[in-house]
Amino acid sequence: MKEDTRWKILAGLALVTLSLTLYIAHFLIFHDAHHLLIFLVGDIAFIPFEVFIVTIIIDQMLENREKKQRMEKLNMVIGTFFSNAGIPLLALLAKADPDIHKVRPELAKGICDTDEGFTAVTNCLESHQCRVSADNIDLFALREFLKKEEDFLLRIVENPMVFEHESFTNLILAITHLDEELKSRGNLASLPDSDIAHLEGDIHRVYSQLVPAWLKYMDYLKTHYPYLYSLAMRRNPFDPEASVIVGN
Repeated sequence: MKEDTRWKILAGLALVTLSLTLYIAHFLIFHDAHHLLIFLVGDIAFIPFEVFIVTIIIDQMLENREKKQRMEKLNMVIGTFFSNAGIPLLALLAKADPDIHKVRPELAKGICDTDEGFTAVTNCLESHQCRVSADNIDLFALREFLKKEEDFLLRIVENPMVFEHESFTNLILAITHLDEELKSRGNLASLPDSDIAHLEGDIHRVYSQLVPAWLKYMDYLKTHYPYLYSLAMRRNPFDPEASVIVGN
């Protein structure tokens, strides 16, 4: 029997024994079995209500609080990811999107700190078909970037909280897979068209998951940390002319 289980059983037996001892002492002192039974039945009748209060309401409140705290910590991890690797990677992939120029005017509106600006960016990206053309991307630069971020991505994967966020976990796995694919190839300049198409699919997988993850994180910052949201939108990875400098 496990030590933790044994401790719980012993504690339960001790509490039951103490309760019986007190009831017996009550009877020996007052010799009033009638009122003793009344109180005993009343206490037993209250147990289901007490269980409801403690195990359902209070336990649910504590669970919600703990979940909220875990999500706060997880969002800190996600924020660190975007600050160090996510935003530069998104900017690199967005440059290879052949249709990104069609939506850049709308994306530029997100630089303002208003709800309308963020709504414009959200609607624009949700309706935009994210795709990457291998002809527009520097595979050498992408490989070097991912190689540089390997240790950082490894530390993120080692964080147990990451696996509580399925979509973010899938994003990290997609990025690490792309890194492995690029590292496994020698000369990226002499790849056949079939292999280029394969890499294009891996890049698309990352890009299509990175965009909604960025939107979701921006929405979180806008709600909880407006000052961080302001900086993040001024670093808009979809706008090559974006600047953190606050203009007039």
